[in-house]
Formats: sequence, structure tokens, C-alpha cells
Amino acid sequence: MSAGFSISTVPTRAFPDQKPGTSGLRKRVRVFQQEHYTANFVQSILSAMPTPGAQGSTLVVGGDGRYYGQEAVQIIARIAAANGVHALIVGRNGILSTPAASNLIRKRHATGKPGLTNDGCGILLTASHNPGGPENDFGIKYNVSNGGPAPEQVTDNIYAISKSLTEYRMADLPTIDLSTIGLHKFGTFTVEIVDPVEDYVAMMKEIFDFDRIRAFLDRRHNFKLLFDGMHGVTGPYGEHIFIKELGLPSDSVMNSKPLEDFGGGHPDPNLTYAHELVERVERDGIDFGAASDGDGDRNMIIGKGTFVNPSDSVAVIAAHADSIPYFQRTGLKGLARSMPTSQSLDRVAKARGVEFFEGWKFFGNLMDAGRLSICGEESFGTGSDHIREKDGLWAVLAWLNILAVEDEKKPDATLQNILDEHYKQFGRNYFTRYDYEEVDGQRAAEMVQRLRGQISTNELVGADLGSGLRIKTADDFAYVDPIDGSVSKQQGIRIIFEDGSRVIYRLSGTGSQGATVRLYVERYESDPARFALDAQEALRPVVQAALALSQLPQYTGRDRPTVIT
Repeated sequence: MSAGFSISTVPTRAFPDQKPGTSGLRKRVRVFQQEHYTANFVQSILSAMPTPGAQGSTLVVGGDGRYYGQEAVQIIARIAAANGVHALIVGRNGILSTPAASNLIRKRHATGKPGLTNDGCGILLTASHNPGGPENDFGIKYNVSNGGPAPEQVTDNIYAISKSLTEYRMADLPTIDLSTIGLHKFGTFTVEIVDPVEDYVAMMKEIFDFDRIRAFLDRRHNFKLLFDGMHGVTGPYGEHIFIKELGLPSDSVMNSKPLEDFGGGHPDPNLTYAHELVERVERDGIDFGAASDGDGDRNMIIGKGTFVNPSDSVAVIAAHADSIPYFQRTGLKGLARSMPTSQSLDRVAKARGVEFFEGWKFFGNLMDAGRLSICGEESFGTGSDHIREKDGLWAVLAWLNILAVEDEKKPDATLQNILDEHYKQFGRNYFTRYDYEEVDGQRAAEMVQRLRGQISTNELVGADLGSGLRIKTADDFAYVDPIDGSVSKQQGIRIIFEDGSRVIYRLSGTGSQGATVRLYVERYESDPARFALDAQEALRPVVQAALALSQLPQYTGRDRPTVIT
């Protein structure tokens, strides 16, 4: 018995499939709805929390508003109370974007009780860009006190505990009203419902020059902006920032109400799934279109006649970092990208004379060590060291801040103007990604194993695939963390040609069923006369070589990808 509630020990059976990645545990909703399934995983998280453990800790809890989220919050509250957690900080209606959660975790940890290293961790309820609803996906992710995803040693421990769990602890708390901001007390355990938007907007106003952006929008009174929340978590954030703070018309934000099934859509901000935004940008002559995904850590930037490839986006932001007040204060410490992301960022790092890192998701250690400022992924993820997650709205505001500054130098600045100037200075890295979703997992794995076998015997090096494409090196990329020395192996088959072109093959684990094969293709162009080529046209010979080398159509049974970026 605890003051305010009683605690029971619930017998359970272990589930063999609760292995989380850095993006957490993602399954179909019906899997999480199995008896004990969600409770088991939450108990495993609390049992695996680094020293000093769950006792006396504070947890930030929230998610992207998808189906089953509010029910999961109630389960988390009851298990947290039973395990001695001191307090939960929960976004109203269980909603909290991933970047906003990272910010709250970091703030709580910075102001927490001395010695309690877990006084500021988080449980995020999201499957990111995956579809939601009763027949689709749900996810649970644990973030540590720096605001970033749990490192592999912690997720491995969660999995180990989950495989041998025989019981969990549960408090008999009443159902908590998640719709009203305020404090709920149950003896020594408290649940605080907070505005999910307020702290995040305050942080953005410290990072960017909102006055300068407003002046730009006033000066360019015919400038049209349209933000698509895709019925995910960022709709309310977009309304507050673009309408309330920047004074734009109310119709500057679309699909802004978070829905449990994302309105039946796929909340992934790319040219395929954000087609409604893409169509409106072209039809209505929108100067600046943007979208974010279900949980708010991804972004897409487009304008009429212009698509900003995510690889170019992070490079442009880094090249213009001096335009952003945050980096004026902190300086540019280093740049990083995921391995498949194009090498356009590498060229900016060299020109700026800063450290550069090629890795895979695990950039928090570099930021904590003060060696990294801006990072990005070709999968529409961009971020900086203001938090320890990617941040979609941060990237959108970065582009607006850059536009505002460039417009003062050359009136009527556009997205295309900025890209063109970037290409003139650095050249253009043509880049595309082909996604083959929900293919047969066994056949996809056989394809990758065949390529690994060819790499191990060194038979690919020197191979001529036509069109001037001779293989220089081939490997299975492994990331060695410069800070703690940890190694993440088999992060993608990497083929590099003598002219610098690259092809990368990966099996993705972000889906809840089947497998997704991702093919990344890149070719550098230094001739200004060829900067305006269509990306697919420029890359066609490399794509054809990549498909022939891997025999991807034969292994997947697909003659075309599900999504082309």
C-alpha cells in the first residue's frame, strides 16, 4: 500500500518480440492490445532505466496522438506509480511532439534534484511516420536524460528483461483526465498535464529571429506560405507559430487537427504521401510549402516548381548557419549526416573548416561532447544540438530565417534562388531514394546476403557496370562512435564508383510488418550547365546499374518502387 493508491503484482508471460531499436518498439495496434503486452514493455523500460533507476524519477510522457495513445498513457501512469516514479509530465490529451518532448526532458533534467540522473527521462508514444488507426501501427520509445533515444546498451537491456519477465507492478489509480491542464496528486505520485506547445514555441523564439521573419513576411505581402500538419502532432504547433506568432492568415496551415488515424493518410512528408500539399503548392502558386510527419521530427520543404531534397536542405542550412541567432551565439562546432545522405554536407564542412562525421542516427554523444551543431538524414530528418532529436519545425523555421536574411541582400529571394547559389558555390549532388515497401523479408535478406558475400570475396572492386561506372570500393558500413567507441555494424551495403558516384542498399526496420528495401543513388555534378537537370534524368545510368548489380527486381518481384524521393 502507498498513500493514495494500492499496488498489486500482476503475473504475466514474457513476449519474445519486444526488441526495440533507437526508434523504439513498433508493432500493429492489435499487438499492443494483447493482454499484458503494453504493460510488459513499460515494466521492462522502468526496470532497465540506468542507475538510480525508476525510484524517485520524473518521466515526460506524450505522443503523436495516434490510436491507442491515451489508453497507453493510463497504463504507463499506473505502472510508473507502482514502480516508485515520482512524477509524470504529460502533454494534454497525451499529445507531445518528439522534439517538444526532447526539450521538456532536457529542461526537467537541468532543473531536477541533484544526484537524480533520471530526473528527466521520457516515454514517447509514436510510430513516427507510419500510418495510424486500429488496423495500423503504434509505438513506444524510451528517451534518456539528454533528451535523445536510449542508446543500444539500454535498449538491449530492455529486450533482455522483456524476454524473462514473469510479473509487473500496477497501481490502482483512477482514470486520469488528460484533457485539462493541471496537477493530479495520488499520495507522493503526481501527474502534471501541460500545454504541449508552449515550451517548444518559447525555445524556437530563442533560436530564430522571429522579428526578422515577420518583417520579411510584411515586406513580401504577397508571399504565400502553406504548412501541412498531415493530421499529426505538429498541427497545433504550426497554428501557434505561423498564425499567432508570425501573423499569417488562418488558411496558411492545413490538416492541423491531430487525428488518431491521421485522417486515413500516411503521415510521411514526402512527394508521394504529402501529395495534397504538393498539388496545392503547384495549383495555388505557393512560394513556401512545408510539411512535418506524425510525431514532428521530419520535414519537407517545397515551393512552386521547386523541391528541396533533404540532403540539400541540411547542407544549405549549414552553409547559412550565420544567419540564425542560435549559431551566432554558439558557433558552428561540427556537421554530420547519416551514411546514405548525399555528400553535399561534406563540402560545406570542408569549406567552413569544421569537423565532419558520417554516421547513423547516433549523434547525441557528439552533441553532448560539444563537437556537433547540425545534422541531417536524407529521410527528411534535420536537426541541431538545441535538442537530441530531429526537429521538423526547426528546419522549416531555419529556411524561413535564411529566406528573410537573403531577401534583405537580394529582394524577392526564393527557395530556388538559394539552391542555385548553393550549387554555384559547392556543385550539385544529384540524389534519389527508391523505397520498396512491404516486400518479402526472406527474399530481401537473401539479396543483401548475396551482396555481402560479393563484398567479402572482393569480387565487386574493379567491376565495370557501363556508363563510366567502375566500382572503386564496396563495404558493409559500420559506424564507430568517436566518443564512446561503440560500433554499429551492417548499416548498409555501400558501393562507391571511381567518379565518386555512390549506391547504397539497406533493409529498413521502421515498418511493423514485411521488409522495406531502400536504394540510395548519388552522383556529383560540377558543371553549372548541368545543374538544372531533372534528378531522375541525371541519375538514370546509376539507378540502372544499381538495379542490375543487386538483382533487386528479381528478388523483390517489384518492377518499380513504392516511393521515389
